Amino acid sequence: MTSTLRPATTTEAVQRPGRWLALSVLVLAVLLVAVDATVLGLATPYISEDLKPTGTQLLWIGDVYSFVIAGLLVSMGSLGDRIGRKRILLFGATAFGAMSVLNAYATTPELMILARALLGVAGATLMPATLALIRNIFHDPRERSLAVGIWGATASAGTAVGPIVGGFLLEHFWWGSVFLINLPVMAVLVLVGIKLLPESRNPNPGPWDMISVVLSLVGMIAVVYAVKEAASHGVTAEPIAAGLLGTAALYAFVRRQLTLPAPLLDMRLFRNRGFSGAVLADLLTILGLSGLVFFLSQYLQLVQERPPLEAGLAELPAAVGAVVAGLVAGAVARRYSVRAVVSGGLAAIGLALASLTVLDESTGYPVLGAALLVVGVGAGFSFTVTSDVILSSVPKDQAGAASAVSETAYELGAALGIAVLGSIVTGVYQGFTAPPGTPAGAHESLGGAVEAASGMPVTAAQDLLMSARGAFVDGLTIAAGAGAAVLLATSIAAWFMLKNQRLGF
Repeated sequence: MTSTLRPATTTEAVQRPGRWLALSVLVLAVLLVAVDATVLGLATPYISEDLKPTGTQLLWIGDVYSFVIAGLLVSMGSLGDRIGRKRILLFGATAFGAMSVLNAYATTPELMILARALLGVAGATLMPATLALIRNIFHDPRERSLAVGIWGATASAGTAVGPIVGGFLLEHFWWGSVFLINLPVMAVLVLVGIKLLPESRNPNPGPWDMISVVLSLVGMIAVVYAVKEAASHGVTAEPIAAGLLGTAALYAFVRRQLTLPAPLLDMRLFRNRGFSGAVLADLLTILGLSGLVFFLSQYLQLVQERPPLEAGLAELPAAVGAVVAGLVAGAVARRYSVRAVVSGGLAAIGLALASLTVLDESTGYPVLGAALLVVGVGAGFSFTVTSDVILSSVPKDQAGAASAVSETAYELGAALGIAVLGSIVTGVYQGFTAPPGTPAGAHESLGGAVEAASGMPVTAAQDLLMSARGAFVDGLTIAAGAGAAVLLATSIAAWFMLKNQRLGF
């Protein structure tokens, strides 16, 4: 295979015979991250029972990965542009496997939070590198659209494979096994990737500015932490101080990028309305979805009492819809328009979430399954097209940084969604009325209530579970309504921001 250490012509890139095999390696990395993200939701009740985290610790286990990855994505994307995207991808995959082992054998909530954070450091190297390599391997716009569609469809397939495989493992092994499934995928990725992936980097990258790295990390983590704490415990001095620190750090980061001859992130990218609109759409969409999805597995298992494998299969329609929509999204956007596909997809997600506001403890699966299918189709159309817009808006030498911005929006949205919408669920849940003698841990999480009920007299246990499950569902429906409002507003904004935006022909 021709090395891409020297610039390749467009003709060479288009005709390179190994480009689709190289794509197969890249989607393994996407699969690795997607599976890890989805199995955590299924494993949460078991982690809660075994490690006995507080409600706040449980939220940290859920979102610290996103906090760290959001803070490091821009830095790692820029680093990949400098040292080589293949190199950083293979290093990140190896580290991701090692940190998965640490997650699997965590023995305390604190160690689990640390393990998730370190997994975020490794994960920050993977996603920008995969998209950046796609940008550099596929120069033909139609082939690139299909490649991005396959990339997105694989991520969606991971959300299907994760719960099903995770559910099987949880029914037969301990919860740590859901993290160990990363190891064989990582091994294949590294061994095959060494042979198949072409190396690419920015030929004139300039130095990697450590001050910018620190400002980016501090700014992102502090802002997200401030939002999380304010949502969980109210606006007090601590989240205000964190928010001010984060805002100041991000302001300094932007100012520094505008003055550096070789910035970590070229802020001029945001002058492109299509680029900015696509990034904003990704951020707000994930914000509206993630908090709800994080608690959906708990609803299926702890409220409707489905076994883990059945709960995993119940979430399958969302992944199926996203896979199918992702594969045809580029063609549909060319046939109609970018803004029609993105806005329509976001509106579909919003309406599906709105339908979940009538959810109760006995809601039949056809309603839930139909809503999940619509969510998947809408997300498949929207995310595939916005990813294509972001990649098409930048020169290939800046593909890593641009991909990192896209992934930062995704992870920041996930962190904020779990923090804000998740805190709504937790806040409503914690206010339920419990029978006398109920342990304090029952108010921390629904998993805690189920565990507490197992040691109580039958009548008291039934009263506790009825009250706790009712409060949890109340919080879930309020969060679904908030998510629907965010998605519908984002749909309207995307219609205007993506006006006249086109995919390449």
